[in-house]
Amino acid sequence: MSATPELTERARHFLKVLIERYIRDGQPVGSRTLAKDADLDLSPATIRNVMADLEEMGLVTSPHTSAGRVPTVLGYRFFVDSLISIQPLDRAYIRRLRDQLGGDDAPQHLMENASRLLAGITHMAGVVMIPRHERVLIRELHFIPLSSTRILAILVTAEGEVLNRIVETSRVFSRSELEQAGRFINEHYAGHDLETIKQLIVEEMSRHRRELDRLMAEALAIAERALQVEADEDDFVVAGQTNLMDFDELAQLDRIKELFEAFSEKQELLHLLERCSQAQGVQLFIGEESGYGPLERCSLVTSPYRVDGQVAGVLGVIGPTRMAYDRVIPLVDVTAKLLGAALKSG
Repeated sequence: MSATPELTERARHFLKVLIERYIRDGQPVGSRTLAKDADLDLSPATIRNVMADLEEMGLVTSPHTSAGRVPTVLGYRFFVDSLISIQPLDRAYIRRLRDQLGGDDAPQHLMENASRLLAGITHMAGVVMIPRHERVLIRELHFIPLSSTRILAILVTAEGEVLNRIVETSRVFSRSELEQAGRFINEHYAGHDLETIKQLIVEEMSRHRRELDRLMAEALAIAERALQVEADEDDFVVAGQTNLMDFDELAQLDRIKELFEAFSEKQELLHLLERCSQAQGVQLFIGEESGYGPLERCSLVTSPYRVDGQVAGVLGVIGPTRMAYDRVIPLVDVTAKLLGAALKSG
């Protein structure tokens, strides 16, 4: 990231006023408008000179032939890091957020509520990353025959959540064989998280392949496949995508199509959210800072949410770069804390 520019107090003031005006109106800001908003008795020539300096530093730019200026990504970054003060949400507002989020629903419902809550308040897109099931402790694993070679694997977590997988097998298993296989798995592997169980099963099959009877070897193979997270399983929930069409800079058909495809395909966006989950507190990517093409005209504000002190996932807001950062940042921060508390109590 570029070094922080050295600005005079006058230049800082003008940049702050210009960005606040552009966030509010979405239109290039001209010298006359800036002079009025800045409430300073300066000549138009002086203001133009300051704007020229800001443009030379890469903090603002003139779109097309417009006489006005708009902030650049560097300008927004300077604005967020140096010019705005983030005020904490008042307690009454936090109580309303807690009531809207709710604490008695199933985890999936809580995450969907959180994404809708963020979208509804910001009028942008709210996104919540679903906790990876590998981190969840498994209490029981059961196998139920569906057809000749299709088996339903039912995983019960330590928290009581039920996860289902359908597994294709190479031979037909009787119900009694599957029950015996389930007992074997539960006796030897219950109480571990999914990733650990998968590793133990693979190691067990490698060490004792000759000693295991055929049924137990096949039971381990079925369990190992059942514990694989499905490639098309939901990795995050998103709400308010259509809100982004209300912003002129994102509403062009090719841009909105690219954004919607990003929400649909998920993999790159999920990778970006994974990076955010490793950060401490609120993380902010402005424009091309994310390194992800579809978001080069957007900003992403995220915060990890924790359950029992461990990061379970991340939530955030995706919107135009001219979002009201001073309002979105504390909202994302508080919603992450409330979601973590709700998941723990639920």
